[in-house]
Amino acid sequence: MRKAGDRLSHEFLIAELARERPGDVVLSEEGRDDPARLAAERVWIVDPLDGTREFGEPGRPDWAVHVALWAQGRLAAGAVALPARGCVLTTAEPGRRSAGVSPAAGGHAEDTVQPLRVMVSRTRAPAFATRLAGDMGATLLPLGSAGAKAAAVICGEADAYVHDGGQYEWDSAAPVAVALAAGMHASRLDGSKLEYNQANPWLPDLVMCPVPLADALLKAIDTARRTG
Repeated sequence: MRKAGDRLSHEFLIAELARERPGDVVLSEEGRDDPARLAAERVWIVDPLDGTREFGEPGRPDWAVHVALWAQGRLAAGAVALPARGCVLTTAEPGRRSAGVSPAAGGHAEDTVQPLRVMVSRTRAPAFATRLAGDMGATLLPLGSAGAKAAAVICGEADAYVHDGGQYEWDSAAPVAVALAAGMHASRLDGSKLEYNQANPWLPDLVMCPVPLADALLKAIDTARRTG
C-alpha cells in the first residue's frame, strides 16, 4: 500500500506537470534526479507522499502531498494537500491563524496564557527537544508528515515546528513556500536561509513559527542544542 501510494502519486504528478509545464524540470523524491535542474529557471520540487509511514497506518490523517515551484532562485509557489483532512493549503490562499494564539506566538497580553505548542517528528524528534520544551515551558506535539506539522502551525493549531532529524528539499519546499506566503518565519535552526534546488538536495533541519516568536525560539534552540 505504501509503495503503491508513492508510485501512483508520483506518476500522476509527473504526468500532469509534463502536460501543463512541458519545459520545466522536476525534482521528485520518487524520481531520478536530473542535473539539468541546476541550470533551469523553473524547477518543481515534489514529494508525492510525505508521511508514507502514516499513510500506511489506517485512520491516520497526518500524511500529505507536496508540490512547490522554485523559479529564478527562490520558492515562487507551493501547495500542501492533506487528503485525509480534505484540506489544501497554497501560496495563493495560505490560510489564517486561528484566534486562539498564545501571547508568545503573537497574541495579546489579555489572552489566556497557554504553553507553547511545538510540533516535532513522531519518529525522529530532535535530540534537544525535551531541553527546549523545558526551557520555554512548551508542550511537544509529535506528528507525522512535515506538511501536516507545517499546516498545524500555519492554521494556528500549534505555535512552532522544529526539525533536526534529517530531511531533503522535497520534504520542506512546499510547506515552507506556504508558510512564507502566510507571513511566517521559516529558516534553518541557526537562523540561516533555507536554500532550494541545490546540487545536494539534503536539507536536514528547519524551524517554522510566527515572526514575533522567531527570535526567542531561535535563541532557545541554540541554547538547547549546545547544552542539551
